[in-house]
Amino acid sequence: MAAPTLQQPSFLLANLRNDSTTKPLLHRCQDLVKVIDDYPAKELHGIFPWLVETVFGSLDGILGGWNLRLLQARSHEYNIALEFLSPCGPMMKLVYKLQAEEYKYEIPVNYLPGPVKACIQQGVLPECPLFHNKLQFPLSGLLTLNLALSILHTLKMTCTDCEDYSLTLFPDPFEFFMFNFAYCLITPKPPPQQQGSSTDSAYFVLVDMYLKYFLPSEGSVPPSPFSDSRGSVTAPSPRSTSVSFSGYGVHSPSLLKHHIFHQPSVNADPSAQEIWRSETLLQMFVEVWLHHYSLEMYQKLQSPQVKLALLQYRLSMSSMPSQPFTPPGSGTLNTYQEPFSPTEEHVLVVRLLVKNLHAFSNSLKPDQLTSSPPTHSHTHTHASPLEEFKRVVVQRFVQQKLYLFLQHCFGHWPLDASFRAVLETWLSYIQPWRYTGEKINPQADQNRTVPEKWESFVQENLLMYTKLFQVLLNRAVRTDLVNAKNALMVFRVSKVFAQPNLADMIQKGEQLFLEPEHVLHHRQPRGYLTPNQGGSFLSSRQRVVTDMVFRVKSHVYALEGQDCQYKQMFGNELRGAVMKLIQIIAQARQTAKRISDHSNEVAASNSFLSWFGMGSSDLNNTFSGAEPEESGECLKKTHEFLDRALEHLCQIFKLNQGQLTQLISTLGSCQDEGNCKQLPDCIQGENGLILTDLGRKQIISGQRRFDIQYQGDPELQPIRSYESALLVRLLYRVSSLINQRFGAHMDAVCSRPDFPGRLCRHFLSDGDSAPRLNQSSLSRRWSERPRRPRLSLRRLASFRTLMVLLLIYGLGAILSFSPVSSSIIILTGGFLYGLVLTLLQDKLKTH
Repeated sequence: MAAPTLQQPSFLLANLRNDSTTKPLLHRCQDLVKVIDDYPAKELHGIFPWLVETVFGSLDGILGGWNLRLLQARSHEYNIALEFLSPCGPMMKLVYKLQAEEYKYEIPVNYLPGPVKACIQQGVLPECPLFHNKLQFPLSGLLTLNLALSILHTLKMTCTDCEDYSLTLFPDPFEFFMFNFAYCLITPKPPPQQQGSSTDSAYFVLVDMYLKYFLPSEGSVPPSPFSDSRGSVTAPSPRSTSVSFSGYGVHSPSLLKHHIFHQPSVNADPSAQEIWRSETLLQMFVEVWLHHYSLEMYQKLQSPQVKLALLQYRLSMSSMPSQPFTPPGSGTLNTYQEPFSPTEEHVLVVRLLVKNLHAFSNSLKPDQLTSSPPTHSHTHTHASPLEEFKRVVVQRFVQQKLYLFLQHCFGHWPLDASFRAVLETWLSYIQPWRYTGEKINPQADQNRTVPEKWESFVQENLLMYTKLFQVLLNRAVRTDLVNAKNALMVFRVSKVFAQPNLADMIQKGEQLFLEPEHVLHHRQPRGYLTPNQGGSFLSSRQRVVTDMVFRVKSHVYALEGQDCQYKQMFGNELRGAVMKLIQIIAQARQTAKRISDHSNEVAASNSFLSWFGMGSSDLNNTFSGAEPEESGECLKKTHEFLDRALEHLCQIFKLNQGQLTQLISTLGSCQDEGNCKQLPDCIQGENGLILTDLGRKQIISGQRRFDIQYQGDPELQPIRSYESALLVRLLYRVSSLINQRFGAHMDAVCSRPDFPGRLCRHFLSDGDSAPRLNQSSLSRRWSERPRRPRLSLRRLASFRTLMVLLLIYGLGAILSFSPVSSSIIILTGGFLYGLVLTLLQDKLKTH
């Protein structure tokens, strides 16, 4: 087959750009497939950055690309995009084709995560290996990157216009593609024209496809579908180990002990040649999606050597006095706070990442699970690179940044039901045993005990359980738990922590962290030395306990710093906060029950009498303050969720059931005595009631509410679902004309004190006799206005009234009554009904 006639890159790019504005997506993808297959990498190199921007949009968000986050399955372009961008699709083939030639592309440092960008601008090389040996300084003649960073920092400190001295990142094709794909999630997107779930979008499905392909639960990472003349796609060039870190003092090693894609042997394990893609993808996702927090917090997250030095200081066996320890690099970075507000879609994608990582890590062979901790992984040379990667992936790649990401979301997310996405992401991370691939009966899962093998995971992630639970506790006491969605979130958390054996594991982890250092000194003078370093296997149990203490303390100090004030989850202070939450839950249960009972009473009273026009049509029949989520079945669910949450909290914190019952009954009796009818705490101001801080808390917790009633003109109330809108408007005009024409006569008759006056007041006066509650100044002024007698015909617009009239006329037709006769009978009956009620009211007043 003859080779195709090749165009110059400029002409090829111009043709593709022209086609992108005139051809549909299907034809464009077909043309791109031919171009990728027929043209060599030298020609494709020039169109690759444009193609990536066309698909994912520009980094500044001006160009939307294919709008993968808005592309739903109902669109005919959905399957086209998935097929073109799949891990084995044409786009990835192009990436591998360019990767084989070791081309580089540009990413401005301004688009890197805020802490990384600030680190570079301050003259500090970031810890993540992705950014090593990929930075280029625009000035020539610089021998080292460290010198370039120092000069850049000096220039930024001495000049105001530093745009000419900006840095640029030069990643390889695979890194460039994955960066743009990941960055697509955090760029602002236009409002969707059609409603659709973000979990059904093409972007979400592609993330799932990439994670399952490059982090497989079964088998190894598939080899690349494209091979160059050397037989395989080349991995990125090794990072130099001679770069000294300004501000760190030590260089950061690879995230794996023996970096997988730096194997010198030609006959290395094939998985070692391909695993670099998995590591690169994961690092890129974590950096772009999770690495967003204050730079002050970033100073706590030093390289593993710095963390080890910090722990050796804290757990030093030497009794010699020493100077206060200063972590390397402290004081070199200015405090920086990045404005970061993740969306619900962002959090859902992070949850997808967490679930896939757990499945990937849990697919490790059973014989590898019993190996020693990651700090001793160099002693296990028989483990393949993929198995080593699975064993350390969660702790070394994700834990730190996910913890800070969740902590930020817990503290800044609105107090509404959208927090469910953040909550489920957290619960997914702290329950890795749910992603083992085992099929579990849902009913048996209710009381499933957490296996003992997960104790080390709980200890190495202690803050994920304890600190975030405390932050959630502070949110829960400020949330409206009468809402079924909020009650469900409290129930979900309590259910997870009430799993048998989990609370004991957390409590044991806290005891290990609080282990006094002088006790460790007496137990194991050389507890942190391996046999290769001169240690001994003689007191193996003591060494294991000491090693567990080391891992827990390392985890806490690495995330919170050496001066953290740890607050125990099962301590007295938090126990008091839990009792406060229980009290608020009990109040919300009482409020939900009261709303439900009131709604049932109103429904029962109106079920029969309303058909004869005797039921009230006032808006005030609906319970005050009730939302759509706070009625009917939702209230029953709220009560159920809160009941079970109380049971779980008692199990977790081993609370006395008798005291809890007494607390709830006391609270219930207080509310039954009339607390429910009281207004929230207010003070009387010049213009009416003013809500206090205590009153706001009472409203949020559901303890008290304002009795909201319609206090305007009854004739102008909103049209109901059981009324004819046409008749309401027509009858209002008719009654307005009558009232305007005969208003003076009505006033004269109704002002009479005798029986005819009382009878006219029954038919003409305003029927709103409900008691007036405390009102604002505006509503009070309106309600104090004198209301003149008037005729109201609005009841005739009700479908119920119309049906009763239709039945009467139908019955009259059967009995051979004419419509006029039936009308006279109806009017006579209405008059007699009013006459009887007026007489009865007079007798009641007399007695």
